[in-house]
Amino acid sequence: MRRYLIILAAIFAAVGGVVALALFKTPTLGLDLQGGLEVVLQAKAPRGREITQEDLDRSIEIMRQRVDKTGVAEPVITRQGNNQIAVELAGVHDAARAAQLVGQTAQLQFYDLQGDTLPPTATANGGIQPTTTLLTLLQSQQSLAKKGTPTAWYLYSNGSKLLDGPVDTKEDILRQFGGQEPKGSKLYAVPQGRTILTCGPSARLCPGVNEVPPTHNNYYLFKYEPTNAEKPIPELTGSDLKGEGTRQDFGQNNEPIVTLEFTNKGGDKFHEITRQLAQRGLQQANLAGANGSERDNYNQSFAIVLDGEIRSFPSIDFDNLPDGIAGGRAEITGLDSIGEAKDLALVLQTGALPVEFVQLQREDISATLGEDSLHQALIAGIGGLLAVALFLLLFYRFLGVIAIIGLGIYGVLLYGAILIFNVTMTLPGFAGLVLTIGVAADANVVIFERIKEEVRAGKSVRAAIATGYRKGFNTIIDANVVTMITAAVLFVTATGGVKGFALMLLIGTLISMVTAVAATRALLGVIAGFRWFNNPAFMGASAQKIPAWQRVDFIGKTKVWFALSGVVLLVGIGSLAYQGLNLGIDFKGGSQISFKTPQAHSVQDVRVEAASLGLGDAVIQGRGTAQSGGYKQFQIRTKSLSLQTQNDLQAALKAKLAATSVGVKNVSASFSQQILKKALIAVIVSLLLIVAYVAWRFEFKFAVPVLTALVHDIFITLGIYSVTGREVTTATVAAVLTILGYSIYDTIIIFDRVRENVPLMRRSSFAAIANQSLWETIRRSLATTFITLLPVSSLLIFGGDTLKDFAFALLVGIASGAYSTIFIATPLLVFLKEREPEFAKRKTAGLREKIDETDGSEPPIVEEPQEVAAVEPVPAAPAPSSEEADSSAAARREERRKRRRARPHGRAR
Repeated sequence: MRRYLIILAAIFAAVGGVVALALFKTPTLGLDLQGGLEVVLQAKAPRGREITQEDLDRSIEIMRQRVDKTGVAEPVITRQGNNQIAVELAGVHDAARAAQLVGQTAQLQFYDLQGDTLPPTATANGGIQPTTTLLTLLQSQQSLAKKGTPTAWYLYSNGSKLLDGPVDTKEDILRQFGGQEPKGSKLYAVPQGRTILTCGPSARLCPGVNEVPPTHNNYYLFKYEPTNAEKPIPELTGSDLKGEGTRQDFGQNNEPIVTLEFTNKGGDKFHEITRQLAQRGLQQANLAGANGSERDNYNQSFAIVLDGEIRSFPSIDFDNLPDGIAGGRAEITGLDSIGEAKDLALVLQTGALPVEFVQLQREDISATLGEDSLHQALIAGIGGLLAVALFLLLFYRFLGVIAIIGLGIYGVLLYGAILIFNVTMTLPGFAGLVLTIGVAADANVVIFERIKEEVRAGKSVRAAIATGYRKGFNTIIDANVVTMITAAVLFVTATGGVKGFALMLLIGTLISMVTAVAATRALLGVIAGFRWFNNPAFMGASAQKIPAWQRVDFIGKTKVWFALSGVVLLVGIGSLAYQGLNLGIDFKGGSQISFKTPQAHSVQDVRVEAASLGLGDAVIQGRGTAQSGGYKQFQIRTKSLSLQTQNDLQAALKAKLAATSVGVKNVSASFSQQILKKALIAVIVSLLLIVAYVAWRFEFKFAVPVLTALVHDIFITLGIYSVTGREVTTATVAAVLTILGYSIYDTIIIFDRVRENVPLMRRSSFAAIANQSLWETIRRSLATTFITLLPVSSLLIFGGDTLKDFAFALLVGIASGAYSTIFIATPLLVFLKEREPEFAKRKTAGLREKIDETDGSEPPIVEEPQEVAAVEPVPAAPAPSSEEADSSAAARREERRKRRRARPHGRAR
């Protein structure tokens, strides 16, 4: 009693600590619950070297400085793999601006505009004449591109549509298309020593363009010799700047400008370059005999280029600055707005990223969409908790009350773990939290069913509790370890929100074992001291024999079960072969935009807005309930969009359709292949680890049926997804991995009983042992399955789209797991074990287990022979008749009951 009181005191102290902590701290909500931006960036290795850890660490530091200056609270910037960085910005108000700012490489370069521009964009008289078609410019350079090493590659389709580029190497561009040029496409190279720069709507003015501001992109061919030691081109880079002296400011007419301050070395180079420009302009003006304002036409300019785009090209007034610009300071003028000036200054202040980054994935979630998701998740969680509590109360009576108290303790401790470890709660994480309600209840069900068995066997309630916890402990450990194995594998291999689900499942499973084994055990240990507690009927554990519906010859109907599974599997495999899976953008790449509108609109209205941006081939679906031929919720799926197109589409939807709760997810094709590869690895590794654990805890022949049943459940789930056409996402993979853990949960419960019954039923065939084990545990197995399906059903009914997709996979998989445990794994185990000499001998002898009609809770000891023509009965040891066996067994049971009643309660002192 004292030990139990100490345990309870420690548990309630921990509960009190969590309550106190909750007064000062709240959980951190993820992007999908409060809105924000998530971007996954991949570093591109510069030519001739590989990406280093220093490159990524420096990039993370620069990105964090940029984000901090924008005022975003608690950004999460982490390295992902060998060459990727994941950035999470919760609560950002302008996700498009933040996405562009974070990943901007900021390769600042200064070119001599008139001196470095090449034909055809440089005219014979020294003027600038850009081309408006990139393809035309590329075609003019292909004869030169055959010599040397090109500086960039572009890929065009037959229809003159840019498919990819610029990319550093030919191999990089082909890798995006499986290593081969797409049919009907053509590669174009930029010759060695040359580069193509652009200037477009983001600049206020472009060289050689009269439009102010320009309405389209213009392309220029420039010299490019960065390794030339004597005269490098570009002449200056961002490394020549001082970050602290570079800032946004205002010019003489109050227009936004950016002031530049150079390093000592950079200032000297800038002075030398501007002096050369001034002298060249003066010389040309004097040769032309220009006077007055005509002399301004001969001013030379230096182009300020940011990430390959000409942002400004200030000129040098050779009459006022004949010696160029000294002192190491300059200004960038001609900027459109204060916001543009601030962003440019911010990028230049923090410095250039050491390597170039490409965007693999981007997901924008509006604040209103996050609030909706949080509301739905809370309702699903509360619904699941109430359903589980009601089931426990109705099915286990007083033990159910204890289990509900244990669930309450579990919930508080889990909340404390979330606060202490600062776990970021995501939507999949909420799904994991709801699912762990079933995990926590399952552990109690396993033990409570064992207690009821012991009571039916004639033990007192107090003794049954002690034995039930002792015998059920190993089963709980085995079942939960395999769940944690799948959760750990998922956590290691997953990305984004699925990692949150895996973490919640892992933490929840650990805490559920503590509450089931320690908290509820201590509560029962304290209450056991009361006299009224020793009443089997009070907790639904009155003595009763195994009902007739449980006494089915499961093993004898093996062919029926296998045939039924075979039919379902054939239908699923046929569907997979014929129409495959409906893979989401997580696995095939693309962009997905979801949004709501205050008024119902037709799909055609949305299609018009998408088509105006060149997205006529987009798949547009109305979601929810149709209203007057329209919808208030929509989803657009299309090929992977550029950052600018994503932003334009969002702006158009908001302006034309008053779209709200806008969520954007963009996944590149290369990143989707990476996700698919990780998903397959996670499934295979989980299967191998589970098989290894079962082989270690039982024996290898027990592991083979487990592996077979797991593969069976995976194919059943995939087949149903194929037949129904439901979308397969990363959440589906998380659900499949979770199914592996739950499928084996029931299998271990039954296999543990088989292992326990083998030494008790020494002369029975393995089929009889398996049948007896199934009869004794099927109620427990079905109860754990049902209690897990309760919170899953709550997710399916009350959750949002993400939670519903996740819950559907779990629903199918867990139901399939319950079936495969009883009808696939156990019969297959019998098939394997009966090939062993000992069990083969019993089977040949025709011995079968005599079912005890009076009390099926204990494995009987007596067998009777069947009539087998090929086997002679052994005269020295004739089997007792059925009547003698029943009488003998009944006598032994009665004798045991008398001894128990005669035994005094308590312990002798």
